Parts: sequence; structure tokens; C-alpha cells
Amino acid sequence: MDVNLEIRHLKLLTAVAEEESVTAAGRRLHLTQSALSHQLRDAEGKLGTPLFLRLGKRMALTAAGKKLLEAARRILKDLKEAETHVLGLNGDSNGVIRISTECYTCYHWLPPLLASFHSHFPKVEVSIDMAATHHPAEELLAGNLDVAVMYCPPEHKNLQLSPLCEDELLVVMSPKHPLAARRRIEPQDLAGETLLIYPPREESTLLMKVLGPAGVVPGRIMEIPLTEAIVEMAAAGAGIAFMACWAVSPHLESKKLVGRSLGVGFRRNWYAVTLRNQRKAPYMTEFLNLLTLDGPKYMELYTSKTKL
Repeated sequence: MDVNLEIRHLKLLTAVAEEESVTAAGRRLHLTQSALSHQLRDAEGKLGTPLFLRLGKRMALTAAGKKLLEAARRILKDLKEAETHVLGLNGDSNGVIRISTECYTCYHWLPPLLASFHSHFPKVEVSIDMAATHHPAEELLAGNLDVAVMYCPPEHKNLQLSPLCEDELLVVMSPKHPLAARRRIEPQDLAGETLLIYPPREESTLLMKVLGPAGVVPGRIMEIPLTEAIVEMAAAGAGIAFMACWAVSPHLESKKLVGRSLGVGFRRNWYAVTLRNQRKAPYMTEFLNLLTLDGPKYMELYTSKTKL
């Protein structure tokens, strides 16, 4: 895209507009009055229209100047933010870490980890991308994420996997549900039951990895995107869910829900996934160290020792 103006023109326009004086703007930009006037004429010549009305010693914006000033301030602000981010990537203490997980409930254990991280890097922003939950590996490979927390990462030469921990998925239901009287649930026990799952159903662990291979057909499937809504509906007896033990631990302990192992126990291995051979800033290295060393500890805080 061809652009006639340069960054120096935008800085000049902003300075003159705010100072309302060529002389004052020159001092601000460390330019002589003649040099600034020359650059201003150059900008107006490239655009084919005046940007200021010269009212004695005062400079007033024209309609075209006001329009360009809006864009100049926005562009200069975006450029400054981009420079700050790049400085962080080059090893500075400023920057952004973009993270997503393969499970909505995985964010419960992040706050204490972030508190520890920010005590060392207070100027680094950790941005959580909820929209990438369904496809974190693809977003990582596309350069839209810096780290993905996953239990089912694909095999790819450009992805590096760091083991985090193991967790168990439980069949959870109302204490009044008939299956709550059992100590263990088998896939066949879920035939004809109403299931509460996260969307989309094509990615449901319970449907794709448990019931489908066993030939078990549920009675009804309800896709619910919010963990809190699934918990409330299961507690009300509206259906059965399949959820991480640590995610529903408070509700198991309060007896709001009952959790039962599926078969001998359905477990998942979690990984911190990053791009292989990508240069990492010091703050990113520290974040990954905390994630792999302390992440399991924080996850265990949400794991109930009692499932009965």
C-alpha cells in the first residue's frame, strides 16, 4: 500500500496542533522554525490541501487537518504500543504473553500462578484468549498464541510439549440421581441418560472417547458453554456431566454434586505447548518455568481427595 506521508509528518502535525504555534512545536520537536515549516509544506503538498489556517501567530486546523490529526494520534499510539511489545520480545521486562487452554475450566488455577509471576515481572501482561479454547494448537501455529495448555496436543514438528500434570474426569450428578448410589460408573450405565456437555459435541471427550467406542447411546445431549450452568443443571437433576475433578471439587465437598470415577478412572495428561526453536524473552522463560514446576501444585489445590 502506497502512503505519501511519513511518521515525521504525523509527529509534526500533532505537535503544531497541540502547541498552536510553529515556534513552540519546533522547540518540542527540536527543529528550527524553517525546518518545521518546510516539512509542513511538504506534507500539505503531498496531500494537495492545507492542514492549518495561519491566523497571525496562531495555527488552527482545517477540516482536513482535524481528520488527519485523529488518524495521526491513533497511528502514533499503536506504533508506541508495538515498539513496547517488541522491546519485550527482545528481552526487556515489558511484553505480552498470549495464552489459551483446551478446557474452559482450566482457568480456575491460573490466578495464584499469575500472582507469583507478576511479583517478578509486573509490567508483563498475560492475555487469556478464551476464543481459542476449541483450537489452541492451530492458533499457536498461526502465531496468535505464545503458549497453550492442552491435554490432547497434535503431533507436529513445530510444537514443543512440556508435561504439566495428570487429572481425572468424573461423572458428576445430583446426589438424588439413581446412579449416585453406585461407587463406580460404567459406560453402559449412561445409556438413555441426559448428558450435559461443552459444545461442540464433535469434540466431547465423553461422546467421542467413551460412549461412542462402547456403543452406548445417550437419551439426550445438551450443549452448555458455561461451567457454572452445567454445575447448576446437574445439581438440579437435569442431567449428568463429565468434568475434571479439580474443576468441581468445591461442589463435591459441599455435597451439591456427587462425583464417581468412570470405570477404572479416566485420566488425562496435560502439557504446556509452545513453538519449537522460537527465541523466548526472559519473562516468557520464567512463565513457562512456573507453569511446568508450580502449575501442578496449583491445580492440585482444586482436586478433591474425597469423591463420595
